[in-house]
Amino acid sequence: MPNINDFFSFQNAMINISENEYLQMSNYLDTVKAFERLSNNSIYIIDYKEKGFEYVSDNPLLLCGHSSKEVQEMGYEFYFKYVIKKDLELLLKINQLGFDFYETIPLKERKNYSISYDFHLKNREGKKILINQKLTPLFLDGNGKIWKAICLVSLSSSNTSGNIKIYKKGNQKFLEYNEKNCIWQPIKAIEISDREKEILQLSIRGFKINEIAEKIFLSSNTVKFHRKKLFEKFEVSNITEAISFAKNNYLL
Repeated sequence: MPNINDFFSFQNAMINISENEYLQMSNYLDTVKAFERLSNNSIYIIDYKEKGFEYVSDNPLLLCGHSSKEVQEMGYEFYFKYVIKKDLELLLKINQLGFDFYETIPLKERKNYSISYDFHLKNREGKKILINQKLTPLFLDGNGKIWKAICLVSLSSSNTSGNIKIYKKGNQKFLEYNEKNCIWQPIKAIEISDREKEILQLSIRGFKINEIAEKIFLSSNTVKFHRKKLFEKFEVSNITEAISFAKNNYLL
């Protein structure tokens, strides 16, 4: 039976944090809270040294009916209570995959990487929602171990859990984990045209097909054609899913 300690790899074990390392995080939560006010995502911070959550935002998507303070106090117990059993095992696997991968990265580059994956939360009524979580290091200790990490949670644009990807800042390629073959595979990011990006941006602003057509001087049928191509590229069925996919995959 998995337990909380299974989320904390010996590879990332921290013995001591120096005074200088503590100084680097002076008042950093004020910045996180300011970012929260500008974001629609749920945000929380993992403290790997303390094996818990240091901060949880008020966005209800993650909270499953609790207050942010209650979720913060639950820490990893929250996963055991509100992640479905199959996906809890998946999270443990992703956790180990992430630590294994970070061990292969030069210390000075570790903050440039983020990991993204999807899993199901169930609310108090037992209803399941599929969410996307992105995690990136905030602070490392002197040995390059991840001390604190920030997580952004949003609704997933996928239909299944998993979809484990690692992104590097400034790189148009990403790594995707092939669960069948148990290997990381380099994948080139999906490319969208300026016109497709324009249609997505106007859709985010609430413009309908006819309004988009008028705005960019195209026929409605041409706008529909571009949307259809986007849906095929993203493997989604509607514009809401397309917008979510584009945001989750850094295309906007």
